[in-house]
Amino acid sequence: MKKFLFALLSLSIISCGEKADSRGGSSESETPVTEARIETLKIPPLQHTSLVILGNVQDAGSPQAGCQKECCADLFENPDRTRQVVSLGLVDIDDGKSYLFEATPDISAQLEYLGKLSQANSIVPNGIFLTHAHIGHYTGLMYLGKEVMDARKVPVYVMPRMRDFLGQNGPWDQLVRRENIALQDLSDGVPVSLSDQLQVTPLKVPHRDEYSETVGYSIQGPEKSALFIPDIDKWALWERDIIAEIQQVDYAFLDATFYSGTELGNRDMNEIPHPFILESLEQFKGLPPEQKQKIIFIHFNHTNPVLDPNSPESLSILELGYRIGRYGDRFPL
Repeated sequence: MKKFLFALLSLSIISCGEKADSRGGSSESETPVTEARIETLKIPPLQHTSLVILGNVQDAGSPQAGCQKECCADLFENPDRTRQVVSLGLVDIDDGKSYLFEATPDISAQLEYLGKLSQANSIVPNGIFLTHAHIGHYTGLMYLGKEVMDARKVPVYVMPRMRDFLGQNGPWDQLVRRENIALQDLSDGVPVSLSDQLQVTPLKVPHRDEYSETVGYSIQGPEKSALFIPDIDKWALWERDIIAEIQQVDYAFLDATFYSGTELGNRDMNEIPHPFILESLEQFKGLPPEQKQKIIFIHFNHTNPVLDPNSPESLSILELGYRIGRYGDRFPL
């Protein structure tokens, strides 16, 4: 239990610095989901096996607890339901199955949305892939337990240290003992076949690994593939070449937690390393337009101006040929 309490605190609350003045555009040809549409729209079913963005916000959400700055002030009074913690849904149309990447604090709404997309009889996914033990990426597992869904043997795919963390610390070990979840072992670089046409491969990345290793995922579909890296310290610290990885896939969902190094003002950014969007834009500027279009920025801190689709920062990113991941965006595989 002590380890668990420390884990919840390990991802420090990232407090606001200056005013965040923004938002960001959509990706994919299908109509994006907006705040108003969530209330009224019957979600159109998918026609093809696809990835769907179920959240694009950093672990602590937006608005963030304790934030009294302008970036969050109005959101406490008027919540934006599209601002959910980062997650991808994978819907296998051919086999009638669905999978979730990350178990976030917003998992209740995300499972409901994923269930409507997959048109399955149950909103319980056929598997959940975790990246690491920071609060926005695994704590949603608690909703699978006795107090809520009391799910049965939901496959949860984990690396070795993540397995140990969940199996040896409460309350997560209760999920294992009661068989609410069934831990499935992953190994770096070793593919997991979900069907004849779907394959997921964990890729270890450098990050603050207090309680588990951190991975991204390569997702191979019937016709297209994707790279999902919501958290990494810096691209240059990865043993793999991020440019080469982008060139090998059709979609690259990449960590864009902070727009710049001055965003927080009062924080030492060395304590919470991520690739700043400005750094990524510089690193990727030599890519041809068709390669830039593969890049979808995600995992935005509540201070990040790119959360506002109409901000100058969002518009400039789109003008440069990149994409910004928005809630409900679909990517056929």
